Amino acid sequence: MKALWSVPGLALVFALLAGCVTINIYFPTAAAEEAARAIVRDALQVPDSEAAPQSESGAQLPAQPRHAGAATGSTPVLAWVLERLVSPAAAQSPDLQIETPAINRIRTSMRERAPQLAPHFRSGAIGFGNNGDVVIRDLSEVPLRDRSTVQRLVSEENSDRDSLYREIARANDRPDWERQIRETFARVWVEEAPAGYWYQDRNGQWRQK
Repeated sequence: MKALWSVPGLALVFALLAGCVTINIYFPTAAAEEAARAIVRDALQVPDSEAAPQSESGAQLPAQPRHAGAATGSTPVLAWVLERLVSPAAAQSPDLQIETPAINRIRTSMRERAPQLAPHFRSGAIGFGNNGDVVIRDLSEVPLRDRSTVQRLVSEENSDRDSLYREIARANDRPDWERQIRETFARVWVEEAPAGYWYQDRNGQWRQK
C-alpha cells in the first residue's frame, strides 16, 4: 500500500474524486477567431488588396488548455484515472457552429449593407466600437441630407451584429459564450478593416489604422 501512495500525483487524484470536480467545456478561442474572421471578411466586402496584412495587436493567442492526463511528468496511473474522469465532450476542443438559417440571414443582411457603410467608414464618419458594434464618430463628415440615412444604417447594422453574436452562442448551445464571442468579433473587426478606418481602443479613444 505504501508503494501505491508513492506514485506522484495519486493523492491529488483521490482529492479530486473526493471533491466531485466538474470539468467544463472551455471557450474555443481558436475556433471562434477563425469563424469571426470568415464572417467579418464576408461582411466588410473588402478586396484582398485593401485588407489588413496582419493582426492589429500582433498578440499571440493564448495556448489551448491541455488534457491533464497528457501533461509532462504525469504517471500512467494518473493519466488512466483522469481519462475516466473527463468526459469526451470536455476533453475535446469543440468546433463552433456558424451555419444556421438565422445566422445566414444575418450575414446576408450585413453583406448587402456593406457598400452603403463603406464610404462612411472611409470618411471617418463612423468607426468600430470597442464593444463589437459600429459607432457614429463624426456626423459632420456626412452631408446634412444623408445623416438620417447613416444613422438608420448604423442602427440596423448594430441590430444585426447583436443578433449575430447571440445566435452564434445559441447555435452552439452555449448562451454564456455570447460575451466572449462579442469580444472576439470586436477585435477581429479592427484587425480585418482596411487602413484608414477608425476604431475605439479599450479606453474608448478613437484611433485610425
